Amino acid sequence: MRRTVESGRYILGDEVTAFESEFADYLGVSRTIGVSSGTAALYLALRACEVGSGDTVVTVSHTAVATVAAIEMCGAQPLLVDIEPDSYTISVDQLKEALAKPERIKAIIPVHLYGHAAPMTDIMKIAADYDIRVVEDCAQAHGAKWAGRMVGTFGDLAAFSFYPTKNLGALGDGGAVATNNEELAERVRALREYGWQQRFISKMPGVNSRLDELQAAVLRVKLRHLDKDNQRRASIAEMYGQSLNGRDVISAPQTLPEATHVFHQYVIRTQARDSLQVFLRERGIATAIHYPMPIHRQPAYIGRIPVWGSLPETDKAVQQILSLPMFPELEAHQLEAVMQNIGAWHLGSLAARPVGYA
Repeated sequence: MRRTVESGRYILGDEVTAFESEFADYLGVSRTIGVSSGTAALYLALRACEVGSGDTVVTVSHTAVATVAAIEMCGAQPLLVDIEPDSYTISVDQLKEALAKPERIKAIIPVHLYGHAAPMTDIMKIAADYDIRVVEDCAQAHGAKWAGRMVGTFGDLAAFSFYPTKNLGALGDGGAVATNNEELAERVRALREYGWQQRFISKMPGVNSRLDELQAAVLRVKLRHLDKDNQRRASIAEMYGQSLNGRDVISAPQTLPEATHVFHQYVIRTQARDSLQVFLRERGIATAIHYPMPIHRQPAYIGRIPVWGSLPETDKAVQQILSLPMFPELEAHQLEAVMQNIGAWHLGSLAARPVGYA
């Protein structure tokens, strides 16, 4: 880090170049391009695919708003479809139905949500049938796999976020686009810096979206620990699952046989979600809801963005989901406190002596 500061080169220098190469090797792709954020990565990937005004991009409503914001930044129209109830990822059946519409659908953005991969084998086959682009949203899935293959290696391009809370996080904003397509890689590389292919000469309209040297230096170090951290997350998830087994009012997250889950979040479901969240909060245990309102029902988008059908699984999920504490540094006594307090809540023992968490 000191060497990076002393170099005097803070934008697109040796650290960015090295991280791009190391992250590409980790994923198993030919190129990654460092950019300023995960949202920017999605936007630039779509731009590289020449998605623009008059085009439609299919994605899900149960995702971070960034997914839809990136589509609209391109001037394109999102079309939102439902999710599968077990994995929270895009419904293949609804995707097929949506693509049968006589619209100018240019791309699909499958979201690998909570660390679980979307069903990429089916998605890529469908995309090939309709000759449309696939841009993977991997913001929550660094190191996740589908059928033994890293997410981010299936689509035409893939977008990663390095926001500090991600499995691979920087000290601030950052992102990357991954691809095996050299032409698309060069387009992204130009688009992230004003469309330059030679300095000060814009070949295409671009933006300022560069990964800085300090963030790249941090990411290079943290990348070496990503697999170990993901293994710790999986271990925590296994202990949670064993504790929740038999709790008839709670459903633990499911992992499909083809998927390797990296548990960016550990998301349970219960019809008494609000009661459980309050119970845990009163005992000093923080939880979250990712996400409390689907995009198609948010004030900025309601009635404005087309939705395929009524999205019943999406609407049901947001009423029931709760994210439990999940990070590699979670200590054994903290994990035990979460599990024991959930057990006390489940039994209705509101007067039970709480287990210390702090």
